[in-house]
Amino acid sequence: MNILITLLLFLLPVLLLLSWRRRGSSRKLPPGSLGIPIIGQSIGMLQAMRTDKGEECLRERVRKYGPISKLTLFGKPTVFIHGPAANKFIFYGDSSIVANKQPSSIRAILGDRSLFELSGQDHRRVRESLMSFLRPESLKQYMGKIDEVIKHMESHWQGKEKVAALPLMKILTFNIICSLLFEMLEGMWSIPVNLPFTRYSRSLHASSMVQDMLKELVQEKKVKLEQHTTTPHQDLITCLLSKHDEENERVVTDKEILHNIMLVMIAGHDTSSILITFMLRLLYKNPAVYKAVLQEQEEIAKSKTSEEPSTWEDLARMKYTWRVAMETLRMVPPVFGGFRLALRDIDYCGYLIPKGWQVFWASNMTQMDEKIFPEPSKFDPARFENQKSVTPYSFIPFGGGPRVCPGNEFARIETLVAIHYLVTRYSWELCSDDHYIRDPLPIPTQGLLLWIVPKIQE
Repeated sequence: MNILITLLLFLLPVLLLLSWRRRGSSRKLPPGSLGIPIIGQSIGMLQAMRTDKGEECLRERVRKYGPISKLTLFGKPTVFIHGPAANKFIFYGDSSIVANKQPSSIRAILGDRSLFELSGQDHRRVRESLMSFLRPESLKQYMGKIDEVIKHMESHWQGKEKVAALPLMKILTFNIICSLLFEMLEGMWSIPVNLPFTRYSRSLHASSMVQDMLKELVQEKKVKLEQHTTTPHQDLITCLLSKHDEENERVVTDKEILHNIMLVMIAGHDTSSILITFMLRLLYKNPAVYKAVLQEQEEIAKSKTSEEPSTWEDLARMKYTWRVAMETLRMVPPVFGGFRLALRDIDYCGYLIPKGWQVFWASNMTQMDEKIFPEPSKFDPARFENQKSVTPYSFIPFGGGPRVCPGNEFARIETLVAIHYLVTRYSWELCSDDHYIRDPLPIPTQGLLLWIVPKIQE
């Protein structure tokens, strides 16, 4: 007994010290609970998104804890931050403090050498190589090809009275991106537990299969380049393979090509198809906006024959249509949110973000904030007549700073050209409910069923 008392007396100061340190540390951390280790709030967040309540879930968190709080998402302790200042911190902050590291589920599926993961000189090197293909002056030469692919869309509409818009837009944008690449998505936002029959496990398998196919494609492109039977700018893969430094060494490795091709597939396929789908939905629900878009596009169509492809100059005249696209992106952002990684302890808004924790932001938290955008649920393209009137860092559909989306110009081209042909050649009505879920991208129930009527071409 005496030994036990002595041991307790010896340990008591140590226990008190540890307890004091824990209390001191917890006071620095943002409010909120980390929940069950690894799982935390992941299941609740995913369920909320799949019932179109993700934004509501986060707004409740902001009401309860304020603009910064802690939780556990996808296996890691996470700090959620909200507001224009948070967006500025995420996209324009010091890259030596916050890295663009994704949750392990995304990293395992897309690879560890994509732009989502690279930083510093590696990020600049790979990004510059991608931009050599995706910059506007390079994309001009692909206008005819994009236009031709979109015209093929008619084969999916012809002779039909009812179509599902989202699958069609996926076919359309997939065909376009296939002139560059391939497709894959499911399971990136999931708890990273690799058990049979889980979404995560299926996505890992799909990722492996896609990479195997891409390896064969890259090898074919290498042979063609060596035999001089293709040009360096034939497509994205040959462009990346052709990049060499001053010592004639390849700028982008095979692994980086594979992982960034997969990234481009996701960004170029799903996000654009969703944008065009929801533009169709919102144009139908807002007849005055549809009329203005139709007038703008018909004026362009009248200036050329039906066989002439869209040109770069045509895109410059589609100013109102692009404002409609921007307002669609504000109300229904394809990307719900994203993650960063704290590279060291960070003082943010009076709280500690510990080194190694994730930092999470959500795009619609500012885009649907009534203090920033009055009547946020009202579809009003006039909000973007003057970009300077938009509160800085409150609307970032393509990111910002050094990590602005390299494919934003490509997205603008395929969206505008697609809408041009849709509004000038067809009219449509919704014939399904108006709901959608997030999984993690927004998906209309029934794919957004439409009644379609071809217009008589003069």
